[in-house]
Amino acid sequence: MFDLRQLRYFVAVAEELSFTRAALRLHLSQPPLSQQIQSLEQDLGVRLLERTKRSVALTEPGRIFLEQARQILAKVDEARSQVVAAAAGYSGQLRLAYTVSVSFHPAMPQALLRFGQIAPNVRLQLSEMYTEPQFAALLAGQIDVGFVRDEPAHAQDARGLRLSMIDREPLLLALPAGHPMASRDSLRLAEVAGDAFVSQPRELASTLYDRLVKLATRAGFQPSITQHAQQINGLLALVAAGLGLALVPASMRTVRLAGVCYVPLEDPDAYLLLAVACRADDHSPALQQFLATVAETAVAPGL
Repeated sequence: MFDLRQLRYFVAVAEELSFTRAALRLHLSQPPLSQQIQSLEQDLGVRLLERTKRSVALTEPGRIFLEQARQILAKVDEARSQVVAAAAGYSGQLRLAYTVSVSFHPAMPQALLRFGQIAPNVRLQLSEMYTEPQFAALLAGQIDVGFVRDEPAHAQDARGLRLSMIDREPLLLALPAGHPMASRDSLRLAEVAGDAFVSQPRELASTLYDRLVKLATRAGFQPSITQHAQQINGLLALVAAGLGLALVPASMRTVRLAGVCYVPLEDPDAYLLLAVACRADDHSPALQQFLATVAETAVAPGL
């Protein structure tokens, strides 16, 4: 049966219509080239070339075979390119999840933009998901990578996952514009101990909820959470309506909502982690390329 080498030899001769020129093109001596073409014709049981001392011409079967040979070689080259690209992480699929608050942080859009430029053939499947469900989805093989806001709560989960920290993002207090402290450069949480707070439900967003309770407890009070919003950006509408104060990541200040002011907190623990998480045993090329891209585009800690 003929092989790819013989196909390349035949295409060279058919295009040059000269064994001498084809041999030069292939960096091959003429006798082995002639032998390979003869072997190809014997395998096919068909004469592909008419040869005389002065000329070489394609037979009708030869013209048909030339077209097919070109298509076969083009497919082989395409397959080789795709395999090399996949091995380098430039093709395939990547299932990525992210929390809503991360979409406001520059790390995510910058990483996605850059990754799309260097690996346009990797199909990204994006989904919004809270941090804890992301850890479960990663371990279950339902997603490949996620932008998360915390570390796994259980040591067993931590052993199966790998986290790369991107930022230690400061937390701000979102206040109604008419609040007496809305124009402050910074404040201590104890100064608003008597105010109502709005938050996401703990069962949905435990990381930020628990951080608010922890900071408030250390400041000497239990926060009075009077209203809830499913998404973090929904909290800002409640703040603007004067229904309470909200603890939010610093990147949320890019949301310019009338009636809302952002004030930094004077507390070294007033921060939220931002990390990218994946399974510890997942070494797929597309994932590794994405992680490298995130590391290259990650902004400096503290917005």
